[in-house]
Amino acid sequence: MSLTIHRRTFGSGARPVLAIHCSLAHSGAWRGLSKVLEGEATLHAFDMPCHGKSGEWDPDMGDLHDVTTAEALKLLTEPMDVIGHSFGATVALRLACERPDLVRSVVSYESVWFAAAMLDEPEKFTAYVDQNENYEDALDAGDRMLAARIFNRGWGDGSTWDNIPMPTRQYMADRIHFVKHSGPFVIHDAPDLLGSGKIEALQTPVLLMQGEKTAETVDAVNAALARRLTHARRATLPGIGHMGPITHPVETAEAIREFWASING
Repeated sequence: MSLTIHRRTFGSGARPVLAIHCSLAHSGAWRGLSKVLEGEATLHAFDMPCHGKSGEWDPDMGDLHDVTTAEALKLLTEPMDVIGHSFGATVALRLACERPDLVRSVVSYESVWFAAAMLDEPEKFTAYVDQNENYEDALDAGDRMLAARIFNRGWGDGSTWDNIPMPTRQYMADRIHFVKHSGPFVIHDAPDLLGSGKIEALQTPVLLMQGEKTAETVDAVNAALARRLTHARRATLPGIGHMGPITHPVETAEAIREFWASING
């Protein structure tokens, strides 16, 4: 069974960058950031399985995170800087662990690698479970629109659900199952990158970004990763939430520029 993946490129700068979007978005989410970085970087992006113009993922194709990582790897045709947002950040960090020869640096904006938080601050992971309990119930009951509404309340850009255009709401509802199927990596660390010590062995420079309005679970993830990553630093963007790369591309780009400059190029 084959999977069609839609790819696109933004900008024409000298720095090649792989950009991996968050769940329920698509590669066009990088348009704002790419405009700010247009003269400095060329962003190579793709629609993850089930998203944008890419095909639907089927369990017979293999684990969802494995498949998404494999598709991302196809774009790493040379050593690149990698930027990932939310679920996309978990893919970015995995690429750095598994193919450090192809990843020059990682910008991780609010990674949802909850398995890391579970190891160090399990009580904060419990808060995430409580937040998503009704989401799981709605999804199990087949009410995809309600599941998307509940999920968006915790991970959206702060917009009231009823003020989001119906086509966007429907887009999210049609893909809400993606979140549940991300669990083997996000929650259980299926490839054992944390338990095996691969994360501690990583020498790649990493910027762990978050917004000031972030959920405490994401803050716990970044804290846990910072303890394990030798070459990581943290950055918090004032007044910004989980969707920072989309809602505040200028501020996000400024932090990325500073990070790139600090690693000499």
